Amino acid sequence: MTMLPSGKADPAATSSSQAIGIGIGPLLRSWRQQRRLSQLELALRADSSARHISFVETGRSRPSEEMVLRLAEHLEVPMRERNDLLLAAGYAPRFSRTPLDDPALEAVREGIERLIQGYEPYPALVFDASYHVVAANRGIMMLLDGVPEFLLRPPLNTMRLTLHPQGLAPRIRNLREWRGHLLDQMRRQIALSRSGSLRELYEEVAAYPMPEPEGDGPESSEPVPYFALPMRIEHEGRTLSFISSTSTFNTPMDVTVAELAIETFLPADPATVKYLHTLLP
Repeated sequence: MTMLPSGKADPAATSSSQAIGIGIGPLLRSWRQQRRLSQLELALRADSSARHISFVETGRSRPSEEMVLRLAEHLEVPMRERNDLLLAAGYAPRFSRTPLDDPALEAVREGIERLIQGYEPYPALVFDASYHVVAANRGIMMLLDGVPEFLLRPPLNTMRLTLHPQGLAPRIRNLREWRGHLLDQMRRQIALSRSGSLRELYEEVAAYPMPEPEGDGPESSEPVPYFALPMRIEHEGRTLSFISSTSTFNTPMDVTVAELAIETFLPADPATVKYLHTLLP
């Protein structure tokens, strides 16, 4: 496995000092409105009352620490911003933000290494909330052969590597469909997290021109029935097909761990399986 230096963690949509200045009421109202919930709907989900939610949002009532966390859970507030909600309500942050290279996260790093290394020869990588790559196995590094040096300088960003016209984009046979999938994924994450830096990344990669694929490459005599959208990518004159799956940690208690995602690429046809086992025995 290759551990790669990542960029700084994605900054919160609202800084801690701003959160304290704004106050818990306006912040909760903003999250509730973004989730398109009425005060009554939120109250029913959080086992509260619309009256109490109204009092909290208008500053007439200070919610308990437990209530802040319960409301944040039902509003699907990202863990990083839950700390800001607690600060805005006058409580200490609950969730640590431990650097990934900290000794306290050694077990997490070792677990990630065993997982993605054990997935070889198939590609697997780990990225953070900003899509910065923090670890990758040999399968991923194989796909990056020939990518220009400037795109490989840290912090590597999976969206730039994939969609940049000098990155993997020209090699992706079904680029229009795969690009649409990635941009949809980013839009959903932006709506969930309200991250300004993530929106900037989206605007950057969405503006990349669509390069033409690098030739047609060999095709099988019969179409392969895929059960999910594959990424079909050229490698040394062959068309490899992968279906991706992304997983996260269950019930994380640390912001860094909460923002890690593991993406694995499952071969979508027998030819890809055979080729990868030959290339990376």
